[in-house]
Amino acid sequence: MSGPDRPLGLLGGTFDPVHYGHLRLAEEAREALDLAGVRWIPAGLPPHRPAPRVAAAHRLEMVRQAVAANPAFTVDDAETASGETSYTVTTLDRLRAEQGSRPLVLLMGADAFLGLATWRRWRDLFALAHIGVATRPGVELSLEELPAELAAACAGRLDGNPDALKTAPAGRVVQFAMTPLAISASLVRARLAAGLSVRYLLPDPVREYIDLHHLYRATDGR
Repeated sequence: MSGPDRPLGLLGGTFDPVHYGHLRLAEEAREALDLAGVRWIPAGLPPHRPAPRVAAAHRLEMVRQAVAANPAFTVDDAETASGETSYTVTTLDRLRAEQGSRPLVLLMGADAFLGLATWRRWRDLFALAHIGVATRPGVELSLEELPAELAAACAGRLDGNPDALKTAPAGRVVQFAMTPLAISASLVRARLAAGLSVRYLLPDPVREYIDLHHLYRATDGR
């Protein structure tokens, strides 16, 4: 497929804050799944977790700072600008209308995928995008390991061949191995709250932005 028609990866999240684990997931998905690029979509008001620690405008800017040096990465600000609860299916409805028949690949970790049946209109996701699931090297999900409801929905969709993403706009579930990184946003927030270094856990521009705006401390610039 030509560049404009190759699959486009979509990576949503609160990114509170964005860190190297997020960046490696996006980069390794781009390579493993032969994506034309990855569009980052910071959530405004996530429905499945407490409100993010810092304001959407800060989280959006940190993502912009984190991905600025990678021409394959772009940032979508629609969810942070809407002021409404961020539902993945709503965003995919919008992007499907925007992208036409181009293959879209929703990227997520294995833990998030296992909880997919709790998402709003989750069955509709398969009609709107493929799903790329990041797993540990040497570990592959099987239908037998999935919750029953999710396993039934994924029957006939699980595929180990990334080329399957190019054969249709949506509907496949493809796994890819990701380098394990024991970094989480909660770890970063805890270290910042304790006054500890977060160097080498997230990009320097993000760390400098956090310092500049005194984020994730007792008074965190909300």
